[in-house]
Amino acid sequence: MATVPSVSYSITIRLEVPAGGKAVSQLTHAVEHAGGVVTALDVSNAGHEKLRIDVTCAARDADHVQEIVDGLSRVEGVTIHKVSDRTFLMHLGGKIEMNSKVPLRNRDELSMAYTPGVARVSMAIARNPEDARRLTIKRNSVAVVTDGSAVLGLGNIGPAAALPVMEGKAALFKRFAGIDAWPICLDTQDVDEIVRAVQLISPGFGGINLEDISAPRCFEVERRLRELLDIPVFHDDQHGTAICVLAALTNALKVVGKELPHVRIAMAGAGAAGSAVLRLLLAAGAKDVIVCDYRGAIHEGRDDLDDSLRWIAENTNSGNYTGDLRGALEGADVFIGVSAPGILTGEDIARMADDAIVFALANPEPEVSPDEAREYAAVVATGRSDYPNQINNVLAFPGVFRGLLDAQAKEVTEEMLLAAARALASVVTDDELGPNYIIPSVFHPDVAHVVATAVRETARGGLPATDLAEYRTGDRE
Repeated sequence: MATVPSVSYSITIRLEVPAGGKAVSQLTHAVEHAGGVVTALDVSNAGHEKLRIDVTCAARDADHVQEIVDGLSRVEGVTIHKVSDRTFLMHLGGKIEMNSKVPLRNRDELSMAYTPGVARVSMAIARNPEDARRLTIKRNSVAVVTDGSAVLGLGNIGPAAALPVMEGKAALFKRFAGIDAWPICLDTQDVDEIVRAVQLISPGFGGINLEDISAPRCFEVERRLRELLDIPVFHDDQHGTAICVLAALTNALKVVGKELPHVRIAMAGAGAAGSAVLRLLLAAGAKDVIVCDYRGAIHEGRDDLDDSLRWIAENTNSGNYTGDLRGALEGADVFIGVSAPGILTGEDIARMADDAIVFALANPEPEVSPDEAREYAAVVATGRSDYPNQINNVLAFPGVFRGLLDAQAKEVTEEMLLAAARALASVVTDDELGPNYIIPSVFHPDVAHVVATAVRETARGGLPATDLAEYRTGDRE
């Protein structure tokens, strides 16, 4: 549960009050007394006897909404007419739509866009299938595919319930990278069926973004699709998270004057995100890592190792530590959490090394309270927007796919992921870098461009830029 009012629970309450008297001035006081925050107060209709007013305010959660409404109803002379949840209003009818890029104003334009002229384009593609990337939406389209088995932090809620999230993902693709993305929610959680379904629809897309598919099935789905398809397959929960974490850690280490090969890292979470973060950290040069799940440290002596956990055991924890997460934190320089809320306290963070770095990324409630962590750590990051250093996948995936599509890439490589992370880190200049600014805002105008440029140049076999100025100018030595 949120502890402070949030725009996620923003409501508009339509009510009537007497035109005279103190009722209007009491409205704001009533909301604030209930713990809400008034963000707007609009008179929608004024008469000699009654005023119709829309009060917009932020609440903590659904129960708090009712407390605010009850508080307003107790103001003398107030009549409540309607309570509207602004988040639900935003979602009415969905958040995305399809628009035509070409005018259809007359018979000539219709004949070129559709029959009979379109037949010539179809035959050109039949003769040379690669022309589909040039002559159709394939060149700029991504399928956002889910089975609804691991939606946000909500769990296995099914494909229909996942659709609002996939719509939002598609909207972000368009907003930040100009990519046309389509939500594909599959009514199956069978690996074979998911793979086959995506294979069957793949001709219409230039890339596949897997989303909210639970581990360990997501590993198998991604592996098989990468083998089958000639377009890039990217599981954002894995690789988008990994890119953002590595970028943020790169800058956080600069702040505290430490280097990746020389720090001890304790991780919580060995699922899709945790496994991908680990692999990219190791590829970037990390040497000393202990990964913990709900049973404690992952080591080769455990009797519950599947293929993914076995790989982790074989490539981490060289000292064969067998204890719990709290023990793994002893003397660690870095904590990275991609696991569950509230599993640590500030006292646990106090056991870490001096100038510690804490990435508590469970969302919406992190592994440790950011306020408590800040008492002991030099740099703290979360997945939340109401604290500094928000690590959010939207920093990565729009630019990654923009670069992949522009390069007409057929795969995603580790080199591309590393290049994307370096590019994202470069957006924060040395003059800006500090404990509260290790990762740029999702609205920073350079983010998608520099990530796309790095991925595109790497996909084409070129040498990515090394700093923000190079990305902006396109200059290469």
